Amino acid sequence: MAGDTEVRPSDAATRTPGRGGDRSPRTRARREKIFAYGMLTPTLAVVGLLTAYPIYVAINLSFRGGEIADLQNLGRYPLTLANYVEVITDPELLADIWRSLVYTVGVLAPAFAIGLGLALLLNRTFPGRRIVRPLALLPWAVPGVVVSAAFSWMLDGSFGVINYLLRSVGLIEQNVAWLANSSTAMTAVIIPTVWKFYPFFTIVLVAALQAIPHDLYEAARIDGARSWQQFRHVTWPALRAPAALAIVITGVGVFREFDFIFPLTGGGPDNATRTLAVRIYNEAFEFFSFGVSAALGVVTMFIAGALLLAANRAIGQGVR
Repeated sequence: MAGDTEVRPSDAATRTPGRGGDRSPRTRARREKIFAYGMLTPTLAVVGLLTAYPIYVAINLSFRGGEIADLQNLGRYPLTLANYVEVITDPELLADIWRSLVYTVGVLAPAFAIGLGLALLLNRTFPGRRIVRPLALLPWAVPGVVVSAAFSWMLDGSFGVINYLLRSVGLIEQNVAWLANSSTAMTAVIIPTVWKFYPFFTIVLVAALQAIPHDLYEAARIDGARSWQQFRHVTWPALRAPAALAIVITGVGVFREFDFIFPLTGGGPDNATRTLAVRIYNEAFEFFSFGVSAALGVVTMFIAGALLLAANRAIGQGVR
């Protein structure tokens, strides 16, 4: 009829729901996913190769016996468990693990406290905040070897600035050989490590603080909550998950840290600062026991992995 509206095939296809109508979005989403994986595959392959191959070489080397002189032809050396037996039965192993844990906890606690304090400060508006922010994060950009060299001079027992400042305020009467005394050496290597790592906590916690809605603080103030109560019931619950993640990431890094300890003390005096990382270096490049060094590295990797899993489980239970 003349008054009827002509229905075009394209209109019918558009208006009629069915299997043909919802294939296009699914197909598009599938293509986007394939494209994303295609773009990520080269990067993941390179990262995986750079991660997996050294681990494979270390594990292979740890099972090789004899005086290893050719690392490119490990197959010529016999397979053995002697390296692991030597590592596990070494009476100094537990002491090295303990020193590594003391060093890790000794760095994490003050670094987190400083990072949290700075994050709370930088989250506020005050004159000069744009200048203070980059200065507070500057230590993270300085190479660890440079930090070690600077603190080696500052902690020097004869002319170090640390002794000068402490004498000036009357805290000490004579110079302290920070790096040469077994009772102070661990503290001396913890200080520069804290200075290096606290900016990471600051960055993570500032980002988490800025994600907290201001309405929550307004509601807390209306209910009569004071500053401490606002921190306890509003701020800290929002910071707990990112803070836990930052602690785990930093803890794994500090546990295997080498750049600060070896340049400052070399693991001494009297092995007071010899952690697992320093011990691995000593076995490889001082005693040339590459197999023992590799076995110790594998043991360290498993210890760090076990600590990481335990921390993740504890953090997951705490966050829930």
